[in-house]
Amino acid sequence: MKLRKPISRLFSSSSSSSAILRTPQQFSDKNPIAMESVRELHASLIRNGLHTNPFPISDVLRSYALNPLNLNKALLVFNQIRQPTTFIYNWMIRAFSLSDQPSEAIVYYNRMRRLGLTMHKLTFIFVFKACARVPDITSGKKIHVHCLKLGFESYLFVCNALILMYSSCGELGLARKLFDGMPNRDLVSWNSLICGYSQNNRFRDVLILFKAMQANKVKADAVTMVKVVLACSHLDDQEFSDSMVKYIEENNVHIDVYLGNTLIDLYGRRGSPESAQKVFHQMKERNIVSWNTMIKGYAKARDLVAARKLFDDMPVRDVISWTSIVAGYSQSNRHSDAIMLFREMMKAKVKPDEVTVASVLSACAHLGSLDVGEAVHEYILAHNIKADIYVGNALIDMYCKCGCFEKAMKVFTEMTEKDEVSWTSVITGLAVNGYANEALECFSQMLKEGVQPRDVTFIGVLLACTHAGLVDKGLQYFESMKKVHLLEPKMKHYGCIVDLLSRSGNVEGAYEFIKKMPVTPDAIVWRILLSACKLYGNVVLAEIATNKLLELDTTNSGNYVLLSNTYASADRWDDAENIRNLMIESDVHKAPGCSSIEVSSSRPESVDKEELSPLSSNQALMR
Repeated sequence: MKLRKPISRLFSSSSSSSAILRTPQQFSDKNPIAMESVRELHASLIRNGLHTNPFPISDVLRSYALNPLNLNKALLVFNQIRQPTTFIYNWMIRAFSLSDQPSEAIVYYNRMRRLGLTMHKLTFIFVFKACARVPDITSGKKIHVHCLKLGFESYLFVCNALILMYSSCGELGLARKLFDGMPNRDLVSWNSLICGYSQNNRFRDVLILFKAMQANKVKADAVTMVKVVLACSHLDDQEFSDSMVKYIEENNVHIDVYLGNTLIDLYGRRGSPESAQKVFHQMKERNIVSWNTMIKGYAKARDLVAARKLFDDMPVRDVISWTSIVAGYSQSNRHSDAIMLFREMMKAKVKPDEVTVASVLSACAHLGSLDVGEAVHEYILAHNIKADIYVGNALIDMYCKCGCFEKAMKVFTEMTEKDEVSWTSVITGLAVNGYANEALECFSQMLKEGVQPRDVTFIGVLLACTHAGLVDKGLQYFESMKKVHLLEPKMKHYGCIVDLLSRSGNVEGAYEFIKKMPVTPDAIVWRILLSACKLYGNVVLAEIATNKLLELDTTNSGNYVLLSNTYASADRWDDAENIRNLMIESDVHKAPGCSSIEVSSSRPESVDKEELSPLSSNQALMR
């Protein structure tokens, strides 16, 4: 069962601004008894036979209960007490409410009630916290009734705990009703409801409630601002987020590590690494999340030099640190660097997660590095990496682009969950690898299973029709995009139709299609037509296409070469020579051709499959 943390903050941390919402380490007396003294007192009480008496043993129980690591000791002490009092039960309920067994707090509350012990307001505060963390709305409502009968709902802290409980259980209507009915509210009241809206992704309500909070002249703290800034980030409300940054500065809101991380994340999402860096350097306390978020921000802004420097300067790295930098290189088309960094990760004996391997597989797909991709796949299987839908899709894409379609199909058929990306990858892979009919059959199966195709899916379908020469069928699929699937064709789709018509020899029809396009054709569309004109010797249309290309892309040597070759094919050698001279006069240079080959394992991306074994104690990873 997944438990809720005491108060959810960004980056899986917890906090609050009052004693009711504090962590176990913070919730202690001003003069706590040193643990050694506690053990001595405990031993003394046992020797004197007083450990079963609830009054002398209460200090020992309280000290154990305050420390989550000593919960078992607290339980042992409790079980030896003959007649536990209300306060003894309260300490145990509180201890369990903050532990990884919050449901036990509800068990102890019910036991306490059956014994007829007098309830205290703290009893309800702690047990409502436990209900919030389970979450257990059924028990929460029952206990709320008990609380009402005893008249404790009027207490401010109890009402705050109730708001937190209902919010955490998704009952935001009841939480808001309680909040609106409070005669007096403090900062925790506002924060509890704001946190509830945030936890349930009601980000617009977070901002509305914050405005109401300002209207009531309640000054926000770091907890409030974490949720408000997070809401601005999710809603992409730059104007409001800028005003919140100004609010933080003008009201001297303390920027703790959680608020600092939230601001760094905000600036990172907006592509403003300089502002994020300013917050980062101003933070007196940083954690690993601070560093990771900065790396992600720089990577998103394509500033890999700064991202790598931060990565190298990190005092401690975790899997997220490595994944962020690997993904940054992969997304910036630095695929070789992504793979080399992944090798370093393996040598550092850091076990990758599903996000890491998906990023590396993407790099392998772009490079055609089948050996690395296969090694990563074997690693996934050998080390129980979560093969989620994203990893499956990355494997399919990698195998298709590396020409191993059989393996791609095996991954596809073994996937327990598939989305439109999975189907699209297979359809496109089949089409590109020459299995046109199979691609169209796969598309039909996709529709039968109720999976809604995306616009990119139709690129694969149209490619299949082009390779198979299925002109009429291709045009039918193109028409169905808008009429059946409500998808607006994009430039690539128009290009596919021009290619479909051109390859079939219907160059005139392709030109007529271009003239009727609702969008202005780009250089690629005209180049497709020009290539077909060369193939079929249509000089007139070749000249029209070239003139359009010279308007759109004057520096591309391929445009000149294609027209020159078209003239040469028609034995118009003077015109061919004139085009070559025009290239020289326009200072357009033909790009030299290049090829890449893989000799043995000398390629920098080559990875020995045995290297992908960070958990093997006797495997030397350094070469």
